[in-house]
Amino acid sequence: MSVWTIVVAAGKGDRFGADKQSADLHGRPVLERSVAAAEGSDGVVVVVSATAVEEVVQRLSGIDMVAAVVAGGATRSASVRAGLAVVPGDASIVLVHDGARPLASRGLFAAVVAAVRNGADAVVPGVPVSDSLRRVEGAVDRTGMFAVQTPQGFPAATLRAAHAGGGDASDDATLVESNGGRVVVVEGEADNLKITRPVDLLVARELLGSSDG
Repeated sequence: MSVWTIVVAAGKGDRFGADKQSADLHGRPVLERSVAAAEGSDGVVVVVSATAVEEVVQRLSGIDMVAAVVAGGATRSASVRAGLAVVPGDASIVLVHDGARPLASRGLFAAVVAAVRNGADAVVPGVPVSDSLRRVEGAVDRTGMFAVQTPQGFPAATLRAAHAGGGDASDDATLVESNGGRVVVVEGEADNLKITRPVDLLVARELLGSSDG
């Protein structure tokens, strides 16, 4: 079964205050590490902003598994669709991974793929929420609550069908679910943080340094 990964890296990085994808993470850019995390795939599509495509092509030129670099869209969902457009029609499984999650393990990718092969319409890694939760009206029971991560996995036809209407959502599993699909949660990884603010990069450097040591 052909597995392709779309690495979504088209965000503006406003909260980071700079281009977080090119930020140094132990000698390699964040984006390069996020792409390398998907090494078990048969191909990778990296979706970036239109103004950075040529730069990213050069940055990732040494990684054979990168099949294409395409311009992102105005929203995250639009960027995923731009990636889907160049995923081969015979692809069986498509994973969607955040370019700002450089510490996802190969084991996590494998677990997501395995759950798709077992029949799930959408697979998301999740870690239990540890913080207390509140709405304006009062406290929320956090039992059964998960913080959702990537990579998320889908049968290719299911993901294409969910995106066919051009809708938008915070993640692809939500689009699949709204299209009638069944979402399965697999165990995520505490270290699989998303680099959003400069402090997240510092934490990632510490985590990576600890694992290397």
